[in-house]
Amino acid sequence: MPQLEILHRKPSGPARPVPLLFVHGAFSGAWIWQEKFLPWFAEQGWEAYAVSLRGHGGSPGRDRLHSFGIADFVDDVLAAVERCPAPPVLIGHSMGGMVVQRALLRRKLPGAVLMASAPPHGLWESTVGLAWRNPYVFQQMGMLMTFGAKAIDPEAVRRAMFSDAMPAEEARRYEPYLQEESRRVLMDIGGWIPFPPLPDRSIPVAVLGAGHDLLFPADQVRATARAFRTEPVFFPGMGHAMMLEQGWETVARHVAGWVETTVAHRGQRAAAD
Repeated sequence: MPQLEILHRKPSGPARPVPLLFVHGAFSGAWIWQEKFLPWFAEQGWEAYAVSLRGHGGSPGRDRLHSFGIADFVDDVLAAVERCPAPPVLIGHSMGGMVVQRALLRRKLPGAVLMASAPPHGLWESTVGLAWRNPYVFQQMGMLMTFGAKAIDPEAVRRAMFSDAMPAEEARRYEPYLQEESRRVLMDIGGWIPFPPLPDRSIPVAVLGAGHDLLFPADQVRATARAFRTEPVFFPGMGHAMMLEQGWETVARHVAGWVETTVAHRGQRAAAD
């Protein structure tokens, strides 16, 4: 097991009963949560962690990135779970949402939040749809996959990740952190999965979508919600990178409120019983 980069923010004052573990998406790392979400949740009293999956961010394995599959990333999340002081709620974004879904197959945890997540049935529909919705971004994402961040048009990255409301100067600040993604992982989840494995139905799952998400539009978010027998919550005007977008605090408050009412209170009632 590699020595993973795990970012941690301690809570202000007494910690709430359930820690939070954030899992990043493709082409990214734990840094994407560090910018805004980790400090905000810590200020609200949550013990907040974010893991860089192997080959990403500050975790080792960048030179072997394309040899890692989805099962390796699940191992990383479960290793990070062991670093938390109590079983955490998992919060996964994009590809990280799929990793969270698979992690819950192997360990029953208090709950999960899927933000602009890859759907359980795989990436085939969303990928083909992107080719129709925006052929240029589709072509540039392929360049990113093959040649890395230096080979692509930064404007394509902005369109893929953010809404038009994101200031160009701020979007440019995140460009140096982008990286290639594992081809093996994209092969693992890139096709059509007709009978996707789903975790224990008793684990509460929240499904969040971004109103202007070019990568996982509303139909894919609704399909994810149907799989988990819940209703999706959409944030109008937001692009894919919900944790960095303008108005990210609205998403953070929703996540905190859902964890507080759905997970923390349920755990307290169970303890009282």
